[in-house]
Amino acid sequence: MSRIIEQVEQLILPIIADLDLELVDIEYQREAHGWVLRVYLDKENGITLDNCAEASREISTILDVEDIVDSVYNLEVSSPGLERPLKKLADFERFATKPVRIKTCRSCDPDGRGRNRKTFDGVLQGVRDGKIVLLQKDKKGGEVAFDLKDIDKANLVFEF
Repeated sequence: MSRIIEQVEQLILPIIADLDLELVDIEYQREAHGWVLRVYLDKENGITLDNCAEASREISTILDVEDIVDSVYNLEVSSPGLERPLKKLADFERFATKPVRIKTCRSCDPDGRGRNRKTFDGVLQGVRDGKIVLLQKDKKGGEVAFDLKDIDKANLVFEF
């Protein structure tokens, strides 16, 4: 599956760039109704339904021509949503000052509290010296920093 995702990414990146959009993520998975290829797109001031429809037409055409997905699948092109994932260093820079949740690959104690954990909630401070910096929102607060390679999952957190 990762091979298909990599091939799809290489094929569609030029199309997405021409449409002035950003590729956030690609998923390819089997669900109850069959295989689904999901492409999450965004742009600086938010993506519209028309942006998604246009990208879907272009992506569908290139995938039909190149025929790299060897099973029947449904293509879904959409926004990453309010709690969009953060994957690249540029994402962590772009969304500085926003509330985020970071899950690390392994339990760790980056603030020396004597308690290993994998989940950290707080306000993203951006990137400093190549590390993602988070101001924790728990009672003790304080900043923690992570290497991108040590982050399993990170996403914006929608707060009312």
